[in-house]
Amino acid sequence: MSKKNGNEALSRRAFLASAATVGASAMAAPAFAQSALDTLINAPRRGNWDDQFDAKAASRTATAVVSNTPILGPQSVASAQQAIMQYQQIAAAGGWPEVNPGDQRLQLGVSSPAVQALRQRLAITGDLPREAGMSNAFDSYVDGAVKRFQARHGLPSDGVLGEFTLKAMNIPADVRLQQLNTNLVRLQTFPEDLGRRHLMVNIPAAYVEAVEDGSVATRHTAVVGRLSRPTHLVNSKIYEVILNPYWTAPRSIVEKDIMPLMRKDPTYLEKNAIRLIDGKGNEVSPETVDWNGEAPNLMFRQDPGKINAMASTKINFYNKNGEYMHDTPQQGLFNKLMRFESSGCVRVQNVRDLSTWLLRETPGWNRQQMEQVIASGVNTPIKLATEVPVYFVYISAWGMPDGIVQFRDDIYQMDGNAELALDTTAGMEQPVQ
Repeated sequence: MSKKNGNEALSRRAFLASAATVGASAMAAPAFAQSALDTLINAPRRGNWDDQFDAKAASRTATAVVSNTPILGPQSVASAQQAIMQYQQIAAAGGWPEVNPGDQRLQLGVSSPAVQALRQRLAITGDLPREAGMSNAFDSYVDGAVKRFQARHGLPSDGVLGEFTLKAMNIPADVRLQQLNTNLVRLQTFPEDLGRRHLMVNIPAAYVEAVEDGSVATRHTAVVGRLSRPTHLVNSKIYEVILNPYWTAPRSIVEKDIMPLMRKDPTYLEKNAIRLIDGKGNEVSPETVDWNGEAPNLMFRQDPGKINAMASTKINFYNKNGEYMHDTPQQGLFNKLMRFESSGCVRVQNVRDLSTWLLRETPGWNRQQMEQVIASGVNTPIKLATEVPVYFVYISAWGMPDGIVQFRDDIYQMDGNAELALDTTAGMEQPVQ
């Protein structure tokens, strides 16, 4: 039996074993869920605000969701199956109540009947501890539980029920179960051995994991392709890091952006350190170009520097789409709620940390030497001594060995249900007023 077939058979056996357990558990699922709610309801009531604060509740916030276990790895399929079992039980028990605050803004310090439904919703998915009890008070337990829920869904962990937090919270349990099943199939396509050192770019999560010896060595927020210009899924290898890269404007940007800008401001190219290069490598003066006509058949190349579109760093990997990973002078983009704004390439926050990790096994390139070269402004391509595998994946729902289940917005609408595309690409989350 081949290794691949053996892994598939093992995966099927594991799933069938899980399914058998789920079959038995599903029969008791309503009792299981009701028992959890009963425990919550019957917990000691806290009638006064002074009794509703517990400093330990802070431990259930976003930090409790962070893990050094990579999304892709030997435990990925089993963790996804564990999450599926959990959500099968929840769906079989009738799911969770809808949270409808109406015109009221639910946040720490508020007292409202809507908080009871919120407590039930959070308790069913394990975000709210049972000892929190049932009351109308949005206390520190609920605050921590909302933050934990937000962290599991890739939302800002501020403890406030904004528009997108509420949308994510009210997606039905059976839809979330469907999303987990869809992503289980995706996870099963990857081999267990992805390489001792490898990179994973998860597009729906808009972040990058650098994995070494089965553990996440460094994780980076990213900006990936928008729906109209999606980042492609690819299994490849990183072969080069370029410090102080040149940036060559794609033809589409020349036609749609640079030409109109030059008509308005003939000094635009000079201000942005963009040079015109002909087919023989000679520089062409902008004054010789008719900017009111068609875009010239010239290379528009931006010099290295702080205003360069790729800033300090470009990371190249083999692919037919002309995509790469890079730094950006627009660091504020990493603070946005959802980061799907590029034309396909991936912008990486703290890219110098990632480059240091990539070049660690390439002699002569430590962080100090990299910084010296970047400060010099000299274009410097560096070939990796050992190419690093990179996997661009679309995983919008996954489980972790510790039982934490993560979900993300289905940005490219690949999960088969319109409810999973929360439209979180529109901008910043607005509080529900």
